[in-house]
Amino acid sequence: MFISSAFAQAAPAAAGGDMQSSFMSLLPLVLMFVVLYFVMIRPQMKRQKEHRAMVEALAKGDEVATAGGMLGRVTKLGDTYLGVEVAPGVEVQIQRTAVVQVLPKGSIK
Repeated sequence: MFISSAFAQAAPAAAGGDMQSSFMSLLPLVLMFVVLYFVMIRPQMKRQKEHRAMVEALAKGDEVATAGGMLGRVTKLGDTYLGVEVAPGVEVQIQRTAVVQVLPKGSIK
């Protein structure tokens, strides 16, 4: 009374176009990943590589800007930390990765 009869459905006919339609449904996803790679991932990797090279090339006497906005002159070099003189007689220790930019000589007066 409350349960209706279940009728078996006919099995779908095996067609050669089935594989092609599944590939076509994945094509937009693959294209989006390719565009995402060239628009976002690749430029970010390039910026990271440039930043790593800049940080590794730091030397004593370089004038730098940090991520916090401080400007100073590099006085000590370590593996992970730098000594940066921000004012005459005032030296702070920062992480190497906090250096955002190496300024031209004479920028800090």
